[in-house]
Amino acid sequence: MKSVYEEVPVFENEKYLLRFVVNNDANDLLEVYSDKNAHPFFNSDNCHGDNFYYPTLERMNEAIHFWIDSYKNKWFVRWTIIQKQNNKAIGTIELFNREGNDSFNHAGVLRLDIKSDFEQSGIIEQILKEIIESAFKLFDTNKIITKIPMYAVERKDAFEKFGFKKSEDLLIGIDNFAYRDYWEKIK
Repeated sequence: MKSVYEEVPVFENEKYLLRFVVNNDANDLLEVYSDKNAHPFFNSDNCHGDNFYYPTLERMNEAIHFWIDSYKNKWFVRWTIIQKQNNKAIGTIELFNREGNDSFNHAGVLRLDIKSDFEQSGIIEQILKEIIESAFKLFDTNKIITKIPMYAVERKDAFEKFGFKKSEDLLIGIDNFAYRDYWEKIK
């Protein structure tokens, strides 16, 4: 199996396609990253002040360019989530293997950013079902973590169905800030 940094796998089911982000996703993703109702669900912990709110096409294009460069530098992989019914991007999933000085060292971090209309348990399950198990092998880890704030009840419900449990541990950022609300799945 090739490294995820040599070849990004495509995941799909009857409703959703997950493939590597491309510049042409900008118009659709602008609807996601300018969605003020979706913004509170995005995980920007440890992202050097970027809060993932992109209200202009120019800013969205800059973010996509950064995501593609980050892949080339082997920092993380970001998949665009395509709704097959209308061939439209409705969000992204980012994954990487995290190095840190805490209990989440070498954990795979999963960030799910979706348009607020799709923040529903059943939809999130459909999106995640193809990628969760593959993430362990792709990112050489025995633990996947994701941030689920306490108000994200639909997201919590979906991740619990995949075996995620709330962790009491804090994620310690590179700035030594302690982040909470992490859920984990151990292989």
